[in-house]
Amino acid sequence: MFARQRTFNAGSLNAIAKALRVYTQFRATLGDKVQHLAFAVPSVANWRLSALPHVLSEADIQRLLRSFDQSRRSGKRAYAMARCLIDLGLRAHEVVRLRLEDIDWQNGTLRLAASKARRSDILPLPAETGRAIAAYLRAERPKTTNRAVFVRHVAPYHQPIGPGVVRNVIIAAFRRCGWSHCHVHILRHSAASRLLAAGTPLKDIADILRHRSLDTTAIYAKVDANRLAAVALPWPGRAA
Repeated sequence: MFARQRTFNAGSLNAIAKALRVYTQFRATLGDKVQHLAFAVPSVANWRLSALPHVLSEADIQRLLRSFDQSRRSGKRAYAMARCLIDLGLRAHEVVRLRLEDIDWQNGTLRLAASKARRSDILPLPAETGRAIAAYLRAERPKTTNRAVFVRHVAPYHQPIGPGVVRNVIIAAFRRCGWSHCHVHILRHSAASRLLAAGTPLKDIADILRHRSLDTTAIYAKVDANRLAAVALPWPGRAA
């Protein structure tokens, strides 16, 4: 069972190990001499936030953005959605919930509707993201009573779109780049990594990503090789 460790995560392996121990205890109540087997089932190390988040390099991000053909049908909508995910680390459902009144063009901010925490968040609107949204609103968005920023491009226009539209747009872009293994959430990780590389404090990154705990944001510091190298101690015995 443990020889197939690569197929399971640490939590699943620990659940299997626990089930095996319970089973040996059950067999012991039936008179089988298996008590010693419970001690032979190992525990699997599962440290919180130990895994490194997968991120795209800056070159990969630019390649992904260039894969969008804005001259094609719904191309500007797809590109603007991608910029919301890449530049602001928004989730797919947050993108489709954006409304026209949530954008403050004069102050360059974007308001996210109340989340599970029952609070609205105000985020800075990067210039490139704002330009992409503005280009979509001016040239491609159909006339509709729907107040959502991103709407359907086929009738009925007043009905909202779902997060699946955003995911399909990004998955299609991944495929154009030859990255069929990528998950949409990698763009959120990449947004955090880019902010950190630009010198943004972890607290500000946590606010932008709406993390409840700073520990969740701190995991991105592990992928900042330059900062880690600056604080790393010299290897014992290595020439100065």
